[in-house]
Amino acid sequence: MAGFAARHSAVAHTFVSVLDDDLTLDDEAGHHLSRVRRIRAGDVITAADGRGHWRPYVVARVERGTVGLRAQDAPVEEPRLEPRLVVAFALTKGAKPDLVVQKLTELGVDGVTVLAARRSVPRWSDERAAAAVARLRKIAHEAAAQCRRARVPEVDGLRPVTDLRGRPGLVLADREGDDPAALRAPSGGEWVLVVGPEGGFDRAEAAVLEGRRLRLAPHVLRAETAAIAGGAVLATKRTQAPDIRA
Repeated sequence: MAGFAARHSAVAHTFVSVLDDDLTLDDEAGHHLSRVRRIRAGDVITAADGRGHWRPYVVARVERGTVGLRAQDAPVEEPRLEPRLVVAFALTKGAKPDLVVQKLTELGVDGVTVLAARRSVPRWSDERAAAAVARLRKIAHEAAAQCRRARVPEVDGLRPVTDLRGRPGLVLADREGDDPAALRAPSGGEWVLVVGPEGGFDRAEAAVLEGRRLRLAPHVLRAETAAIAGGAVLATKRTQAPDIRA
């Protein structure tokens, strides 16, 4: 698809705050490109602002931990995909939320919400939740760089399931739900895929989740598997938004 940084024949991708004609990367990005990726002068990389714009740059110089870049072309806006896609998944144990956020970012979702379901085994304090969400945002940023996205997905949490009450476009992962082929584009322009804990939502939570049911597999999936699989299914049903400037 034209307009995507991932389609450019660059050797690496990074994020910057502004897409100026000349850039000097002397922070973590500069260290990573020079010491880990070992780029050289003359290589071409792409840089994005994390909000949808990106630009190709030629590497002008490489020093210890510092990379100088010179723009090749004008900034490009990455096309948006429709409908907007958010995945809200119940908190799981250990490093599983990290994996979910990483893979959903690679799949191109626009947002991720971590839900504090009543049957979720982990119980995060406010302090721990703030630190964990900050870590998940860092994971999303790193995954977006790895897969060469121009937009970093929003990571929101920790939210109670009741926050989803009345939200348009809800799609619930459910083994008894509809086949994905029967799912139609949402009228409000957004899908919010909801994935519960392995014990399922309790009765009060289920009562506020009114939406389409989506069958992902005939078997019982782990919560993290369902979130990634559901994100992949809905990602394949998205289309590129028309360019309103055309």
